[in-house]
Amino acid sequence: MNSDQMKMDAARQRLVAEVEHEVLHTREYLGTDQLDPAVIKALGRVPRHRFVPFGQWSQAYDNHPLPIGRGQTISQPYIVAIMSHLLQLASGERVFELGTGSGYQAAVLGAMGVKVYSIEIVPELAKRAAATLADLGFDQVKVRAGDGYRGWPEAAPFDGIIVTAAGPEAPPALVEQLAIGGRLVIPLGGEDEVQYLTVLTKQADGSLNQRPVLPVRFVPITGSMVPDS
Repeated sequence: MNSDQMKMDAARQRLVAEVEHEVLHTREYLGTDQLDPAVIKALGRVPRHRFVPFGQWSQAYDNHPLPIGRGQTISQPYIVAIMSHLLQLASGERVFELGTGSGYQAAVLGAMGVKVYSIEIVPELAKRAAATLADLGFDQVKVRAGDGYRGWPEAAPFDGIIVTAAGPEAPPALVEQLAIGGRLVIPLGGEDEVQYLTVLTKQADGSLNQRPVLPVRFVPITGSMVPDS
């Protein structure tokens, strides 16, 4: 192991400790002071610097978003950890992600042993994320370019769904593709409103139990909100 890799590994472990500390400070929102151990382990394994431009590697393990191009960002590691925790997924389960972005969130879920189906609307970002994930050996993560608002019907139903952009409601196609008992984690709210990271749990009758968790700030969903005719 060379010195640069040792520095990155040390920075990543400091980041994990910082995320755990922030969880303690937000436990009243989260309802817990500890995240799923599988989430923490994954956060400590995934090399976040590989998902940001080379010129930003020195900031890769700071606990804040970073620009990745095309007006998009890689999410704050704390938020990635919280969203992963709220899904309550077990190894081998299946999740759909709307908004691949850099691929970092998908990598964390993949490191938890989850099978990920992720769609990114910006082709350039989808191609870059897919290449990075493949290079790191995340074969259980599938990425394609397209409109994630309509989900990935041929791979449904999903045990969990994660939406990495904000909207006024959960996309109906995603609700339909969520398995009974599954969880959909999404920031709900408009671009100029207070958004809340929200967990929607699908009940046996198809209805959704909604639990707001944490005030957040996400970019808006950019896919089509017009239903298929």
